[in-house]
Amino acid sequence: MNGGAGAQAGGGTLGPSLAILASMVSVNAGAAWAKHLFPLVGSQGVTAVRVGLAAIIMLAVVRPWRSLPARRDALNLLVYGLMLGCMNLLIYGAFARIPIGIAVAIEVVGPLAVVVLSSRRARDVAWVLLAAFGLWLLAPVHEGVAPLDPAGVAYALGAAFCWAMYIVFGKRVSTLNGGHAVAWGMLAAALFTVPVGVAHAGASLLLPTVLAGGLAVAVLSSALPYSLEMAALARLPRRVFGILVSAGPAFAALAGWVVLGERLTGMQWLAILLVILACGGAAATARKS
Repeated sequence: MNGGAGAQAGGGTLGPSLAILASMVSVNAGAAWAKHLFPLVGSQGVTAVRVGLAAIIMLAVVRPWRSLPARRDALNLLVYGLMLGCMNLLIYGAFARIPIGIAVAIEVVGPLAVVVLSSRRARDVAWVLLAAFGLWLLAPVHEGVAPLDPAGVAYALGAAFCWAMYIVFGKRVSTLNGGHAVAWGMLAAALFTVPVGVAHAGASLLLPTVLAGGLAVAVLSSALPYSLEMAALARLPRRVFGILVSAGPAFAALAGWVVLGERLTGMQWLAILLVILACGGAAATARKS
């Protein structure tokens, strides 16, 4: 993923944009697969295995202790990691109660809020509005759509707030070595989520099926996508990053269809198209900013 110098000069957004799209494919495929493990250890247990194993992988590969962060960066890394852990716990709690595509459609309110609050151009707002209309088409507010579990909606809204904070603090630590920042963040997230998972599932977390499935989810939904996102955050304006990740519901709906067999309606396919168009437009116009 080249072009960092060009991005800093005002162009070269294609590589970081593709990194974000690859990250969303990976994280949503892992999320759909993780739902198969919920009956064994619950959403809290799956989160603990996913984040804990991802932290071990990142620490072993990156070995961030070779370059300790400065004191001024430590607090930002801690908050970044805590938001990462909370986001995982909350969104998996939502996945256990409402469909994945709808949960992510609610969660993406967080990045969209970052976009609106940091935008200075009407064009950016227009892309957000197009994405928001696509998300509205995915929402269960239309005739014949079953009501949602209120707890699932609340979990998704909590994840939306954590995702917004993840973007804000991720941008602050993106000036550090990207791999080191992700590794320290994953460690902080693991120190928070693993005790919660152990309290809920206990020794069941050590079942071979859970560990094997959790390892796959850890790579797909944590280690790989967060590394890609950190690299992109260092090269993209925060509002552009937020617009790009608004494609999350589309990728989540596709993952639910492919992995879980969740069928999509014509309206949902239209929503997916609108969100992808908004993200593509944002990536294209960002080159001129």
